Amino acid sequence: MSAPILELKSVSRVYGGVRAVNNVSLSFHPGEIVGLIGPNGAGKTTLVNLISGFVSVTSGEVIYNGKSLSGSKPHTIARGGIARTFQIVQPFAEMTVLENVMAGALYAANCSLEEARELAWESLKFTKLDRFADSPAAQLALANRKRLELAKSLAMRPRILMLDEVNAGLNTSEIDHAIGMIRQIAARGITIIVIEHLMRVVRELAPRAVVLHHGAVVCSGPTDDVFNDPLVIEAYLGSKYAKRLAEEAQAA
Repeated sequence: MSAPILELKSVSRVYGGVRAVNNVSLSFHPGEIVGLIGPNGAGKTTLVNLISGFVSVTSGEVIYNGKSLSGSKPHTIARGGIARTFQIVQPFAEMTVLENVMAGALYAANCSLEEARELAWESLKFTKLDRFADSPAAQLALANRKRLELAKSLAMRPRILMLDEVNAGLNTSEIDHAIGMIRQIAARGITIIVIEHLMRVVRELAPRAVVLHHGAVVCSGPTDDVFNDPLVIEAYLGSKYAKRLAEEAQAA
């Protein structure tokens, strides 16, 4: 396996007496998809905020491409190749869809206006939003707002893409389409970290899963092994999931 593109070394974030992220050490490799799961409040979004520079690390170190990100601003990290989506989608409502994606490109890709337009069109075509290019972002339905968030991130030309619940609120067909797009993105060699509460999505997408609980990693490894771990079932997946696993095993 190639050298890690991203490493977290004993990373913690403390708010007062609360450890939102507690001594997390992880590594991520080029082109892999990793599922990041855990209960609400487990520290998943905080971890993404630490990697992307929106929140500073209390202790430990984030290493990207062999260099520490300590003290780096979000725009510097983004221009270095780390992009993320946001759980709550808030586009620039009065700007067009094209302008929203261009804003992402200009923020991170360090390019001219014309280059930003080209990157934006490429991303819009990939996400099937090009027909909405001249429409105000406020007019988009939820599924297309989620795609807009993805298109904006792709226009930033990332090497690492962190997806924070991009499937939340989508129907089955929309989720299937999103899974297909994420696979295509990973096929480009982009590392993808997927924060997700839909276990079906994690199982279909991510060969490896990491479980956070109370800010700490409680399990990490091949996704099927993680989903069968008794501690993970007890802390997160619950008795209904355990019952379904038993039924599936009996049926097999």
